[in-house]
Amino acid sequence: MKKVLFVDTVHPYLREELQKEGYSCIEGYDLSEKAIIEQHNDIYGLVIRSRISINANFLSHFKKLTFIARAGSGMENIDVNYAHSKNIHAINAAEGNKQAVAEHALGMILSLFNNVNKADSEVRKGIWQREENRGIELNGKTVGIIGYGNNGSALAKILSGFDTKVLAYDKYKTNYTPKNAIESDMQTIFEQTDILSLHIPLTEETQHLVKDSFLKQFHKPIYLINTSRGACLDTKSLVANLNSGKVLGACLDVLEYEKTSFENLSEQTKELKQLLESDRVILSPHIAGWTQESQIKIAQVLFQKIIDR
Repeated sequence: MKKVLFVDTVHPYLREELQKEGYSCIEGYDLSEKAIIEQHNDIYGLVIRSRISINANFLSHFKKLTFIARAGSGMENIDVNYAHSKNIHAINAAEGNKQAVAEHALGMILSLFNNVNKADSEVRKGIWQREENRGIELNGKTVGIIGYGNNGSALAKILSGFDTKVLAYDKYKTNYTPKNAIESDMQTIFEQTDILSLHIPLTEETQHLVKDSFLKQFHKPIYLINTSRGACLDTKSLVANLNSGKVLGACLDVLEYEKTSFENLSEQTKELKQLLESDRVILSPHIAGWTQESQIKIAQVLFQKIIDR
């Protein structure tokens, strides 16, 4: 029987459907990397999120492994190239949480624009300030989206109902004629953007892509949304540009100070302290793709991809 080890929790749908197809599904939620190697080196499949690092050394211990299923979108904790060299399919489920990510990004920017978090906190303290909380409208703004995959295109679709101008840039796509955006280049995004939204994976190329020299190229002060990976944005540069007014506000679902498991923060720096204290910054704990609906959608996408290999 084909043995599949689950090292992170996924919606029960995936396990139930795999078992119907004849797979033997085993839970290993608390197992260390060493224990997985020692106790389960005969596995046929591996289901993960972000808890462990699937590097070449780890993979070299598994002779029967044919697939790694990542319950989410980011693949930075998997040595994909090595896996492919060993005929191991590395599968993700970015399609499963794209709507969740898009709605979360929209919710954050609308909250920031309308001072919802700040006003809510004030009213609960008996402070009633209307003029001080006058908002701005999303309508008519130009949104620059970097990375036009599942999440970027889902956000563009939602924004189409707000009469925004959406500029899409994706380094690895050309002539793709996006339905809800204008295919753009970075120079145009630098010139026209009011709101910048990041939808890129974390790679050597994108590590600290958004830094001081990058932000200084925008012709107008901007708002910044990051629902991708925290390390794509240099926090020190963000804080400096918030202080200078180049960045008017930020919506951050991810922080570069997250542990690799994304379950908590690894450190608190003076820059993080400034973000926590700023009413021009909205934060959430890496939950943009974390909805009741996306949980089962991710499991459904993974199951189909496993079966279709």
